[in-house]
This record gives sequence, structure tokens and C-alpha cells, in this order.
Amino acid sequence: MTGISETFHELKERNEAALIAYLTVGDPDLTKTPKLAGALIDGGADIIELGIPFSDPIADGPTIQNATSRSLMSGTRPLDALRIARAINEKYNNPLVLMPYYNPIFRLGLGKFVDKARRSGISGIVVPDLPVEESQEYKKECLARGIDTIFLASPSTTHERLKQILSQTSGYLYLVSLYGVTGARTTVSNSAVSLVETYGRLVRDTVPLAVGFGISKPEHVSKIVRAGADGVIVGSAFVKLIEENQANMNRAALKLKGLAHSPKKATKTETQH
Repeated sequence: MTGISETFHELKERNEAALIAYLTVGDPDLTKTPKLAGALIDGGADIIELGIPFSDPIADGPTIQNATSRSLMSGTRPLDALRIARAINEKYNNPLVLMPYYNPIFRLGLGKFVDKARRSGISGIVVPDLPVEESQEYKKECLARGIDTIFLASPSTTHERLKQILSQTSGYLYLVSLYGVTGARTTVSNSAVSLVETYGRLVRDTVPLAVGFGISKPEHVSKIVRAGADGVIVGSAFVKLIEENQANMNRAALKLKGLAHSPKKATKTETQH
């Protein structure tokens, strides 16, 4: 059982869903990321997703695109993210998930990248622009090193393609709950809730279901968990807070800790499946 699987198992025993928190590595600069990740963990985050900045982040909305720009401007490179992951891993036991686009993996070399990720304490990897149809070698390299391969599904994913995705995904299935790009929303739509209910039935007893895109408030979390999610992914709300407090990282860390506490509390629901 991997670290991610153990985390979901332990949370299920406590009748909780996982809070998965996203950060862009190097925003606002590399020295700050371990402190900010620690603040999220202290606030209740169970798993940390570390986004590797890339010049063409096609799946990301304005908030994370701006974070990516700040990170790249500060000089962050893909291997820096692995060094930062190692620093976080030395202090905390929470699983770390890396979120790169495929180009940095390709440039470094698949085997070399995955090997470095494992040595840095990475538990899982999400590659948003890697189609499941082209993932066999990637899956093989990760499996050999005990790293979970986390794939995405969306409202447009067909049942046939979902079968392919479930054959390759491990750790959790990342469900994109709406069309479009990342970004905090004011409400969770009925269609998103219905989608989670459907996917909850489809993937039950295969892999945990984690839901992202647009989730930013405790009431969003409660609604998604009641619909059948095993985890919720919150990114833009945390990244926006960092943007608003760039001048004072101590304040940013304190606010992140508080901001993580509320959605984590909302994962504890008696009506959770």
C-alpha cells in the first residue's frame, strides 16, 4: 500500500475525506514554498500537490497562471521542485504529489525524472497533458518505483475511456468537476454534484475519488463529500491568498493555516459515504 492509499484508508476509518492542497512551487520564490506547504499541513491538509511551473499551463486559470509567472520570474526550474519536495518530506510525513506538464519530464528523460522524484519523497504524479492512451511507459516507470500515477477524468469522459483511465490510475482518480480551467467559484453547481454522484458509483471499490476545479469554500467541500467524494482538491483559493500576501510570508503562512482549517473541518461529515 502506498502512502497515498494509506492516507485515504486512515481517513476513511475516521469518517473523513482528504483535503488535498495545491501550491505552485517557487511562488513567490523557492525559499518560501516549504514554509507555505507546512502551514497548509498544520492547518489540516492531508496531501500536498506541488505544481511545477511551466510556460504554457493550458489547464490552469488566471490565478494559477499568475503564480506560475511569478515562479518562473524568480528562476524556478523543474529540478528545484524536487529539491523543495525533499525539504518538505524531511519535516512532514504527508504524501506529496507532483503536478508537472509532460514537457519537463520529456526533456529530463522519463526514467531519470521518476527516479529523482522517488528519491525526493514524491508519492504520486499528476500529468495533466499526458493522454492515458500514451501512458504505458510512464505507468511502468512509476510502478517500478512505487509512485502512484494519478489520472484525470472530466464531465466529457466517456464510460469506455474511463475504463482505460481506471486501468492506469492509482492513488486516486482526479475528477475535474466542471468544464474550463482551474479557479475558485462562488457556488458548486447541481451538475457538478450529479457528476460526483455518478463517478462515486462508477469507481467505488477501485480507487478513491478526489474532486477539484472550483472548490474553495467549506460548504463546497461538504456538498462534494456528501455526493460521494473521498477527497477534495483546493488550489486557487490558497494560491490567491499567497498572491495577496506576497510582502509578508509570515502573515501568508498564518492565513493559509487558517484557510485550510475550515475546508478540512468540512470533510468530517456524518453523511459521508
